[in-house]
Amino acid sequence: MSKNIVSTTWLAKRIDNPNLIILDATFPSKVPMELEGKCIKNAQYFDLKNDFSNPEARFPNTFPSIEKFEKGCRKLGIHKNSDIIVYDIDGIYTSPRVWWMLKTIGFDNVYVLNGGLTKWIADGFEVINNYKTDVATSNFKVDFLKTDALRSYLFIKKHISSEKIITIDARSKGRFNNTEDDPRKELKSGAIPNSINIPYSEILKNGCFKSEAELEVVFKRISAINPSELVFSCGSGITACIVLLASEGIINCKKSIYDGSWTEWATLEGHLK
Repeated sequence: MSKNIVSTTWLAKRIDNPNLIILDATFPSKVPMELEGKCIKNAQYFDLKNDFSNPEARFPNTFPSIEKFEKGCRKLGIHKNSDIIVYDIDGIYTSPRVWWMLKTIGFDNVYVLNGGLTKWIADGFEVINNYKTDVATSNFKVDFLKTDALRSYLFIKKHISSEKIITIDARSKGRFNNTEDDPRKELKSGAIPNSINIPYSEILKNGCFKSEAELEVVFKRISAINPSELVFSCGSGITACIVLLASEGIINCKKSIYDGSWTEWATLEGHLK
């Protein structure tokens, strides 16, 4: 399993480390009622929608400008040498997206808490009722951007027949096969031609990442291709990051996210109702 996926015990041992930034990246719509207002000690809220996405972009959850990214990181007191751990309140959903974004701007020590807050509570660790707010603003500046970690519609179009640059779709089988409706009412379901479907639900078990042995089975058909690059896609670039993170340590090749994902592809290709 990826070294970037860590246990509740790992976090408990380091929770008071002053260099550790703890981030709750949960979408508000994904918070179970019984866990509203609950968080891990020293955690801050990472507002993906408002502080770390481009509000002027045509498609949802688009990677923000460098200036916006810097502003968000400074507000959270993040420095270049910070260790960062990201979690979801309920299992795994948004935290891998934040992990990927931070890796894309050059952070090495970024981790995802396996199982999130629900696993933290199940393992008997303390929760509190307020996020950490007494945080000194940092002077963080982005001086590195891994531009090939983000892929565009034109890149996908150009390499659509490639046998070595493979698009992995993390949406459900029903949406991929066009047997269930897309949640965006204006879009039809379907798939990018020649893409391979690995639903993110196949990556998880009981709200945690599956074991390395189980993930090797999930990725077996991809490993057999020996790809030069895997481009991960989904509906809007969130759950694609779950599958990308799960592939770390199992498939060794260049990996990227199609940031516009099916929402952009379907719109530009005319898959509209």
